[in-house]
Amino acid sequence: MRTTFAGLGVMGYPMAGFLARAGHEVRVYNRTASKTESWTKQFAGSSATTPAAAAKNAEIVFCCVGNDDDVREVILGEQGVLNGIPSGALIVDHTTASAKIAREIHGAAADKGVGFLDAPVSGGQAGAENGQLTVMVGGNAEDFERAAPVIDSYAKAITHIGPVGSGQLAKMVNQICIAGIVQGLSEGLHFAERAGLDAAVVIESISKGAAQSWQMDNRWRTMVDGEFDFGFAVDWMRKDLGIALEEARRNGARLELTELVDRFYAEVQAMGGQRWDTSSLIARLS
Repeated sequence: MRTTFAGLGVMGYPMAGFLARAGHEVRVYNRTASKTESWTKQFAGSSATTPAAAAKNAEIVFCCVGNDDDVREVILGEQGVLNGIPSGALIVDHTTASAKIAREIHGAAADKGVGFLDAPVSGGQAGAENGQLTVMVGGNAEDFERAAPVIDSYAKAITHIGPVGSGQLAKMVNQICIAGIVQGLSEGLHFAERAGLDAAVVIESISKGAAQSWQMDNRWRTMVDGEFDFGFAVDWMRKDLGIALEEARRNGARLELTELVDRFYAEVQAMGGQRWDTSSLIARLS
């Protein structure tokens, strides 16, 4: 397909690369021109200087940027995607953003005869680089069926959650669950240390039972060693939890643990851990 990818950050850069490797025609856009230059040297594809120019003649435009304001600028701005994309095309937004902006973009796109899917991803930088992302999709079934085979270039699981906004709501559930798991793992490892236990032996035992988690399997060792210079940044997690907490205030959900963990992440930021991996929650217990 003729595709466009807007946003070549740590996630978008490899995702766009997988599209090119899968044989799709790819045109890229990024606010920092050096990223587009680097990408076009590494992969078969072209670049454009504005989102509108990048979207011209595209069948599907993918976006993966920072937050609601970035999505609004890249898609709805004066030089945004909707000012270049042809009628009948499709926008797939992989940004972790609010359900509100997803519905706003959907309405604006529909007015121009363009489809829209909100499709946030889970799996982090490693998942993007290995083409192993989990994608949660909101939108109509026809648009989903059209996009899924292309998204499959960089995903291990693609699920249609429901109407527009549902993908973002599902991603909020994902981040809520991760926050609680990481805090529990942090306290467990901290307790083991204070109790004089060998963490490796404890993890070998409990990871075979009900306490097992991805975080335990992949992060316990670096947590014990105090290594956090990698992975999904605390700043990003706080952004995501802020979105979830704001949505909870609208729908009445009680996110008591999430509010607490968000405050703990604020303490990690104050320690200088803005770019540390989310497993750095354990650092504040030392």
